[in-house]
Amino acid sequence: MGILSGYRVLDCSIAMAGPFAAQRLGDLGADVVKVEPTGGEWQRHVSAGGAKGNKINVSFMSLNRNKRSLAVDLKSEGGREVLADLVKSADVFIQNYRPGVAARLGVDYETLSALNPRLIYVSMSGYGEDGPYAQRPGQDLLLQAMSGAMRSAGREGEPPTPAGMYLADAITAYTAFEGALAALLHRERTGEGQLVQVNMLDAITTIQMQELSVFTVGKKPQTRSAEPHAHCYIRSPYGTFKTSDGYLALAFPPLKTLGEIIAEPALMLMNDERDGWEKRDQIFALTRDRLETRSTAEWLDAFAAAGIWAGPVYGYAELVADPQIAHNGTFIEYDHPTEGHVKTPGFPIRFSKSPSTVDRGAPQVGEHSAEILKQAGYSPERISALAASGAIATGE
Repeated sequence: MGILSGYRVLDCSIAMAGPFAAQRLGDLGADVVKVEPTGGEWQRHVSAGGAKGNKINVSFMSLNRNKRSLAVDLKSEGGREVLADLVKSADVFIQNYRPGVAARLGVDYETLSALNPRLIYVSMSGYGEDGPYAQRPGQDLLLQAMSGAMRSAGREGEPPTPAGMYLADAITAYTAFEGALAALLHRERTGEGQLVQVNMLDAITTIQMQELSVFTVGKKPQTRSAEPHAHCYIRSPYGTFKTSDGYLALAFPPLKTLGEIIAEPALMLMNDERDGWEKRDQIFALTRDRLETRSTAEWLDAFAAAGIWAGPVYGYAELVADPQIAHNGTFIEYDHPTEGHVKTPGFPIRFSKSPSTVDRGAPQVGEHSAEILKQAGYSPERISALAASGAIATGE
């Protein structure tokens, strides 16, 4: 039994951030009902990285385990009635429609909270529910670009580089997950539901607590170096460096010690706090030239012996094969009825008495529509009538 066993979540979200947040709730035991169009959620038809899958593409599968699919047409009267019935006994409702769409569909907070005052309603958006950017598309790369973070790393004069992951989506998902849990705790104490609003712009901005405080409070400008420094608010050397057979990451070592290890006399004479900022480009260049002379393993051994923070630069193949990843059980494996044996990242929090589990893989469109409605008290005849009218799809 997971921590959230007994809670019902209605997931009306699409793409990554919303489904990922709902999946986290499902990993902790909540009964997550994915409410999707009768033709299937958008992500079913967009294959990230070209990974199609058999009947379910990998992108959708990765974000929708531990859910049941209810395929319903919310533009039809019958579909709206079905959702309203389910809302009455639900605990959490999640949507990430463009601002204004929920109201047009009749699934806005005011409407649904009138049906169920205990409902936790999580509304996710790109830039906020209102304001000058409310109607802009909340796409991950656009939010990364707007967040300012791209200008904290890399080389001055070259294009800012985005993160090698869907960073804004992932951070927003975790923010919504956290908000839903906090609101459930509030309800346990008071009995009242509430509206929880999360937007991608605020999520990716506020995680830069240190960097932005250095700028707003410390008045330090965000200045990139001529060399590819990894973070403008950390002294040099800080970044990735080529070795004779690969790359390594090096994080602000004491300059004197670094100079001794890599046999660079100029570094031995430098002051960490003064020169580490004022001579960033020179320090990077000196370090780069010396590190290219030996292998990654040789340098890592030498740095470890001296207590210098350094590590390998992995690709996914090396990450998946890493012994610490295996020891932690970071990836989970299970058999999916249509996609075969699956290996995918699991849930990152460990609970001693109520661990997360994978009870089901990502569902096919409408796979559980009849089951969910039967549990809600619908007769077989009414379910068949709804399916015949097109208000729902049953996956048959």
